[in-house]
Amino acid sequence: MSALFSPLSIGALTLPNRVMISPMCQYSGKGGVAQPWHMAQYGRLAMGGAGLVMVEMTSVSAQGLSTHGDLGLWTDEQEEALARIADLIRSLGAVPGIQLGHAGRKASSQRPWHGGKPLSEIDLTERGETPWRIVAPSAVPITPAHPVPAALSLEEIETIKADFVQSSARAMRAGFDLVELHGAHGYLLNQFVSPLSNLRDDAYGGDLAGRTRLPLEICRAVRDRIGPEKGLFIRLSVSDGVDGGQELEQTIEFARALKTAGVDALDCSSGGIVGAANATRLVRGPGYQVPFARALRETVGIPTIAVGLILDGPQAEAVVQDGSADIVAIARAALDDPNWPHHAREAISGRDYSDWPPQAGWWLQNRAALLDRLAAGE
Repeated sequence: MSALFSPLSIGALTLPNRVMISPMCQYSGKGGVAQPWHMAQYGRLAMGGAGLVMVEMTSVSAQGLSTHGDLGLWTDEQEEALARIADLIRSLGAVPGIQLGHAGRKASSQRPWHGGKPLSEIDLTERGETPWRIVAPSAVPITPAHPVPAALSLEEIETIKADFVQSSARAMRAGFDLVELHGAHGYLLNQFVSPLSNLRDDAYGGDLAGRTRLPLEICRAVRDRIGPEKGLFIRLSVSDGVDGGQELEQTIEFARALKTAGVDALDCSSGGIVGAANATRLVRGPGYQVPFARALRETVGIPTIAVGLILDGPQAEAVVQDGSADIVAIARAALDDPNWPHHAREAISGRDYSDWPPQAGWWLQNRAALLDRLAAGE
C-alpha cells in the first residue's frame, strides 16, 4: 500500500491520506471576507484528492492583514463566509484546516502582482487602498527601503494574543477541524522568534526563551480554547537562511517547547525574515526543505510536514516512506494541477479512478477503457 495515501492519525484527527494543500494567499478578499473566487478555488482543490486542505493565511485582526485582499476572521461576516468554505471542503472528502496569522511589519503591502511594495499614496489614488499602521516586535524595518514599524507595547501584545484566541474560536464555530498558526516567512510570530527582527529587552526578547515566549503563549492559549479534539499545527521557518538569524539548532529547542505547549505537527518551511532574495544560505531545489522536516521529526519526536518543490507522486511517496515527514504539502503544484493528488496516486499505484469523485471518475474510467481497446486494435 502507498505510504503517501495511507490514513494518518495525528492528535485526535484522522486524515484520509498524507497529502496537504498548503495555504496560499489568493489576495482576493474584500474587507477580509472570502469571495466566490475562494469557493471555486477551495472546491476544486478539495476535489483533487488531498487529505487536508489548508485555507490561506487568514488575519486575526485588521491590523494584521498583509494586503487589502487578505482574508480575516474577526467579524461574523468573515466567519460565515469561511463556514461555507469549510463545509464545502468537508463535503468533498477532505479535512478542512485554516492558517491564522498576523503580518506584523509585512502589513500594509501591495498585492504581489501590483509590486508587493509598502502601500503608498499611489495605491490610494489608483486602487483606493489606504495604508495603515505597521507594528513589529521592534522598530526594525524589513530592509532600509521599507517603513520603520512601531514596536509593540506589552498591552498591544496582550491584544494580539487575544485576537489569535478569538479567531481560533471562530474557526471552530465555522467548522474547521484544525488551526495552523503562521510562524514562518517573516510574519509576526517569526519576527518575534528571529534575532534579526526582535531586539526587545523585556520578557518577549533577548534569549531564545524570550523570543519564543509569544508564539508559545499563543499556542497554549489556542490549545486551551479549541480543546483536545481539534488539531493545532504551526508553520515554522526552521532556518532564516541568513547570517545572525534563527538556525536549525535553535528551532529544535523551540520545537520541543511547542510540543509541550500542545502543538500536534510542525509545518517545516524556511526563509522570509528579510525577503527570499536575501536568504543566501537556502539553496533551492526539489525537496530542499525536506531535511528540516526530518531533523525535527527525529530529534523532537513530533509529526512533521514537508513542503517546498515536491513535484510528483514518487518523490512525495519517498518522503513519507523513508520517514522524513508524516505529511507532504503541495502548493503551486496544486495550482498548476488541482488533481495532483489523484495523478500522484496513479503514478505510485497504477491507474484507478475509484478515488475520484464519481461525477468525474466514471467518465474517466470509460475513456481509459476506450483508449485501451483502441490501443489493442479493437
